[in-house]
Amino acid sequence: MDLLPDLWRQEYWLPPGVTWEDLEQLPDSERPRPKDLLIALPLALGFVAVRCVFERFLAPPIARGLGVKNRFQSTAAPSSQLEAFYTHRSKQPTKSELANLMVLCGKTQRQVESWFRVRRNQDRPSQTKKFAEAAWRFFFYLSAFIAGLTSLINKPWFWDQRECWRNYPFQPLERAHFWYYMLELGFYGSLLLRISVDVKRKDFKEQVIHHLATIFLLSFSYCANYIRIGTLVMLLHDSSDILLESAKMFNYGAGWRKTCDSLFVVFAVVFLVTRLVIFPSRIIHTTLLLSMEVFEPFAGYYFFNVLLMVLQALHIFWAGLIIRMVCKFFKGKLEKDERSDEESDAEVEEEDKAKEEKMDQGGDCYWEKSKETLNSKLSVLTNSCVLSNLTYHRSSVANREHKAQ
Repeated sequence: MDLLPDLWRQEYWLPPGVTWEDLEQLPDSERPRPKDLLIALPLALGFVAVRCVFERFLAPPIARGLGVKNRFQSTAAPSSQLEAFYTHRSKQPTKSELANLMVLCGKTQRQVESWFRVRRNQDRPSQTKKFAEAAWRFFFYLSAFIAGLTSLINKPWFWDQRECWRNYPFQPLERAHFWYYMLELGFYGSLLLRISVDVKRKDFKEQVIHHLATIFLLSFSYCANYIRIGTLVMLLHDSSDILLESAKMFNYGAGWRKTCDSLFVVFAVVFLVTRLVIFPSRIIHTTLLLSMEVFEPFAGYYFFNVLLMVLQALHIFWAGLIIRMVCKFFKGKLEKDERSDEESDAEVEEEDKAKEEKMDQGGDCYWEKSKETLNSKLSVLTNSCVLSNLTYHRSSVANREHKAQ
């Protein structure tokens, strides 16, 4: 706290009438200290390293067991000029840049646009990469949920949320909850470190906001000793994330459609119940109203509840996508996960356009071949007709000569 003393002013973090010195009444092993958060940094780097090993050695055999196969992707024709422009300048050239590239490469506008579409599709992540990412998150969420539930199932605040504020802020920190916090912080920190290389999905911005809000929420709740309510928030979120990632894993595999659909239905029910019912009625109600039975509002109270409201807004956003998917599912029109299974619509459209252009080019080529074949057949037919006429003429002449004799 010696660094940035204004940031650690007690009126920001603690209820009125409570000071940092008051918290020192707790033993060091049972008192949350802000400097403990530094442990999350090496943990985040450790998660990145472990994830690389997992995706390199463990995820591929699991993917093969579930029948995950990469889609066929056409390769762009070699072109040093276009490749240099694509790599160093832009992946989507403007009209003026297209004109310059046409002159530089001696290609038509359609050929240049088609090359860029194929090249962009070439950089799209494979099915195995997306499966490895989903599998990594699944195993973490599953492990975190089991560990969190084991450490909380026999705690009084798990069943009665008023216990979250009994004797606050003089609540001892248990070792299991300390590591539960640090591991969750390290994991979300690793997601931010890998955000530039992970699969970018349609809800990319919302995911970034979610990760940042979660990190701020966990960090503040740890420093302000909101440990009890913080553990409930983490456990509630992990419960539905397990089902989401498992549904993705089976979705990428072959022959698991019924399993994927079943997991999706269960996930939708669990998500809607936990995020739209339990979270606002239990968590937000506890922090917003029940906490006022113990202390008066202070700066940290408003900050913490604002972060919870941000998470709830994201829950409503994702719930809307899930409900729309459920409607399509029961109508038999669900083809993809509108929440985060597929990349942006622009990329999908590019792939469709590339396929259409390929079909057009293939159609032109087919027509040329058909035309050549038709001409050859007409030529053969013409020659056959000529030979038939000559044969008939010769036979007629022979018959007349025979009659004359």
